Amino acid sequence: MKKFRKVLDGLTTSSPGGTIGSPSCGSAAGTPTAAPTPKEIDVQETLVSENFQLCKTVRHGFPYQPTALAFDPVQKLVAIGSRTGGIRILGRPGVDCYCQHESGAAVLQLQFLINEGALVTACADDTLHLWNLRQRRPAILHSLKFNRERITFCHLPFQSKWLYVGTERGNTHIVNIESFILSGYVIMWNKAIELSTKTHPGPVVHLSDSPKDEGKLLIGFESGTIVQWDLRGKKADFRIYYDEAIHSVSWHHEGKQFMCSHSDGSLTLWNLRNTTKPFQITFPHGKIQKDGRKESCKPILKVEYKTSRNSEPFVIFSGGLSYDKAGRRPTLTIMHGKAITVLEMDHPIVEFMALCETPYNNEVQEPYAVVVLLEKDFIVVDLTQSNFPIFENPYPMDIHESPVTCTAYFAECPPDIIPILYSIGAKHKKTGYSQKEWPISGGTWTLGSQTYPEIIITGHADGSIKFWDASAITLQMLYKLKTSKVFEKPKPGEGRAAELVEEDPYAVQMVSWCPQSRIFCVVGISAHIILYRFSKYDANTQIVSLEVRLQCESEDVISPSETENNPCFSEPSSHSPQHQHPTSPSSGTPEGVKDSIPCLKVKDRAARMPPGYQAELVVQLLWVDGEPPQQITSLDINSAYGLLAFGNCNGLAVVDYLQKSILLCMSTLDLYGAADPYQRLTRSPRRNRQSTSGLTELSDNQQSGDMERSKSPTSDHVNGHCTSPTSQPCSAGKPRVPMGPEGPRLTRRGPGRPPFRKAQSAACMEISLPVSHTEESRENSFSRSRSSSVSSIDRDTKEAVTTLQFGESYGRKSDALPTPCLWVGTSLGVVLLIPLSIPTEEEERLEEPVTIGPSGAVLMLKGSILRFAFLDCVGALIQSPHEVWRDLNAPEDPDRPRRRKLINFSPSSSQDACGEGHLAVVCSERQAKVFLMPSQSCLFVHNITESSFVLRADVVSVCNSVCLACFCANGHVMTLSLPSLRPLMDINYLPLTDMRIARTFCFTNGGQALYLSSPTEVQRITYSQEMCDNLQEMLGELFTPIETPEAQNRGFLKGFFGGNAQTFDREELFGEAAAGKASRSLAQHIPGQGGVEGMKAAASGVVGDLARARIALDERGQRLGELEERTALMMTSAETFSKHAHELMLKCKDKKWYQF
Repeated sequence: MKKFRKVLDGLTTSSPGGTIGSPSCGSAAGTPTAAPTPKEIDVQETLVSENFQLCKTVRHGFPYQPTALAFDPVQKLVAIGSRTGGIRILGRPGVDCYCQHESGAAVLQLQFLINEGALVTACADDTLHLWNLRQRRPAILHSLKFNRERITFCHLPFQSKWLYVGTERGNTHIVNIESFILSGYVIMWNKAIELSTKTHPGPVVHLSDSPKDEGKLLIGFESGTIVQWDLRGKKADFRIYYDEAIHSVSWHHEGKQFMCSHSDGSLTLWNLRNTTKPFQITFPHGKIQKDGRKESCKPILKVEYKTSRNSEPFVIFSGGLSYDKAGRRPTLTIMHGKAITVLEMDHPIVEFMALCETPYNNEVQEPYAVVVLLEKDFIVVDLTQSNFPIFENPYPMDIHESPVTCTAYFAECPPDIIPILYSIGAKHKKTGYSQKEWPISGGTWTLGSQTYPEIIITGHADGSIKFWDASAITLQMLYKLKTSKVFEKPKPGEGRAAELVEEDPYAVQMVSWCPQSRIFCVVGISAHIILYRFSKYDANTQIVSLEVRLQCESEDVISPSETENNPCFSEPSSHSPQHQHPTSPSSGTPEGVKDSIPCLKVKDRAARMPPGYQAELVVQLLWVDGEPPQQITSLDINSAYGLLAFGNCNGLAVVDYLQKSILLCMSTLDLYGAADPYQRLTRSPRRNRQSTSGLTELSDNQQSGDMERSKSPTSDHVNGHCTSPTSQPCSAGKPRVPMGPEGPRLTRRGPGRPPFRKAQSAACMEISLPVSHTEESRENSFSRSRSSSVSSIDRDTKEAVTTLQFGESYGRKSDALPTPCLWVGTSLGVVLLIPLSIPTEEEERLEEPVTIGPSGAVLMLKGSILRFAFLDCVGALIQSPHEVWRDLNAPEDPDRPRRRKLINFSPSSSQDACGEGHLAVVCSERQAKVFLMPSQSCLFVHNITESSFVLRADVVSVCNSVCLACFCANGHVMTLSLPSLRPLMDINYLPLTDMRIARTFCFTNGGQALYLSSPTEVQRITYSQEMCDNLQEMLGELFTPIETPEAQNRGFLKGFFGGNAQTFDREELFGEAAAGKASRSLAQHIPGQGGVEGMKAAASGVVGDLARARIALDERGQRLGELEERTALMMTSAETFSKHAHELMLKCKDKKWYQF
């Protein structure tokens, strides 16, 4: 606990980049100002560095670039390997575990140790790993690195501790799973094939033991050679040489025949009685042509031959379609008797696997489902029904259905919001799924004790929005909203629509959501904003459209000699949809240049809207003189005020969404009035170009341009003209690169460049990242000199509005009580306060105009402004005023009339009743400052980073207190105390390798954050020590103790004539005593760290490290104790089994066959 007391007399003189006083309060720009009276601030901070720790919690979504698949038929778990070395292990809903190989090498193959709680992975770096799944966070127990040979195939027989490993050279090695040591027993390729064979058989593509006799190993080589190797006799029983390359082999459960799939699209069935030629050859998709020849077919990459008691066997394979059918989608074919069913897939098939009732390969298999791993999807087909329906997937595998372009994360939501979103979303679910339960049901998961409602919102390239229930580290889709339904579909023949055919014009750039009022705002890439209200009832309404002219206009010539700064003004569009701009591409100028038209056309007719989020208002920026509108960079909405503010690199606009009117439309430069802290270069006036089209009067009280030009933005703008930011004209055809304090920020498109890009992922979206960091640019940006032309803003600079925040604050130093204000942050590090005058009575609010006063305070920081937040005098976070949700479409109740109910909206808010003002936290790309309002004194300042820049910053609640959380481009995640800005945590977590991370990283309350770790996966992390400690109980258990099903009684005759396979002892053959040691240079054993479960990222602070080490040791001891007990039980069980088996052998040893 620390108390921070600061006397505010002359405090700001010691602050770097001191505050700028508002000229309206009588202080010159750059002069530090002190509080009117000395005052003591007393904030008791409770957060310490021990409250913080960073670790990954859970990963959601489809595994990116999958490569391998495995299934444990007893534990009912699925494992999926990926190209980047990741493993996802899935069980029942809630059981979802992610592991990562440190090497990052692609996973080639996965093999479960069935019902043993372990998994073997074979990676592209020729390393085998054994993972322990008997802990909530799996870890590697052993690794074996092959030095001289490349691994191509692995096979682990059920209940065997010896793993067969095939290599590219055609050799087969054997590894002891318990010790992960290579056996001296090797099947060399030249011994497997006949000596007379002159060619190399190629890599090993298949290994399997015969269901009839475990002592026989079937080896398939790529060239088409198949060898059955007698492990005891160390010789080949038979060799098959086939003309076509082999892709896979599958046994009949009786072990008398097997099926192969080949590169020519054929399936061959081989009988062990006669291996000289195939018993049957079929081309399932190869038809006979008119000339008598068969169609050439694509390879069948995998086949599975599964028997069933009550029906014909199933033959399931992927591929094999004829080449001449272009455009056919990837297929999975199911042959059941004479019936052939072809299932078309949306994506290429990576791997598939039939799920069978028994783990024994010598019993009737009884397949009940097929798991199909596609490149971008994961489906399970029900084989028990003749139409082969798919199961409804309980995992959130469709996050990437359309590429994710933005994310938002809300913890501690109102408890009623999740059930109501789910109930409405459930009405639109797809039907036709299998009625059976999801077959992958392994593991156990219970709802943790510390759960609260959490919602994740994802915006997508096709304009869709998805709401996800993220409570208790799970993820389930609640509701889907399609923003494209607001607009007319562009017709291919239209001029401007033709440009959008190949684009994503509806791609979502950012969202703003007020969970309390349920008002939702979406910003799209076509410079449009859609405002939605939530209703449980249908509505039949027309969407109101507002069009805003907020654009830099082109100049033919910019003459340095002309020094007059003469900005041009133009009006925005009408308040109501009755006054629409012409939508023809040629509107505006005779040359056919687009002008005063939006990028998209809003539906102009009343339409039925189903329950859920219903569009109420669309705001669109307009084309100007052939220039597309700039993308919107900031947005804030306040339900209590009924206002919506947004900005881009041209300026700021404020919309009254209750009255459906534009209150303000102005360039950033004009917002300053006389308080501009920068010296701007002058511009030439606009020459002989009067825009005559698209200008609509907002009211009868229209003022002259000359009068308007002489004013700073005042309340007169409500009824007068809105400003178009033309004070910094751009030369035609030349893209402008605005130079902020840290270099180029937002690149503007020239008229010759297309207005849109394909929004393939969040990485493709524009993000403002500084490029150069020079002392010169820093000095130039923050110079207060009014005389030097060197220190003035660069000629190409445009100041973007980067963040906005409505709240109760003090617009001027002289204010005695807080009033509604809009805080504006720009890319040049300037903070502007714009006071608002909003009628308080509901009737007045809908009729009287909202007035906007001239800019009040001007504050300065280094770097682009990212975030605002407000604290009261005791350090608690002040929530923005909001309206309580009411359903506008609900039937009227005469006894209870619907009235707006506002929270924290009054002339003197409760938090300011003490009259002491409040604290304003401002964070930029480089530094954070805490100001005392209304005196605007800088109490605390902290330079967050010098060598990098902050990408995301949020003020969040952690452990019943608040802190500032930052994510930097160099990968550091930091937390700072409030209000003192003491560093509490600084961990180098994630280097910025992809702009997708920068675009989607977001913090939320409770010490949580998320980002898109790949185009298909969301990674959630926590920076709270408390959550790290509780994470173990929140995660699901992968392994549950289940008795292995007993093998079926094979019957006397089958046991007698089928050979005595049960007496095969691999230990005698492969153990060191019999086979000797393998060459040390062949493979290297690397011990793993699987026993330590408490491994987490290194934390700041020695005390925290010691505490964590103690906890980790306790956990390790506990786990090792449990493992020891389980091992002892297994040993006892094995000894008992051995004793009974020995007694049975002695009893039956001397009996004749007829005595049984």
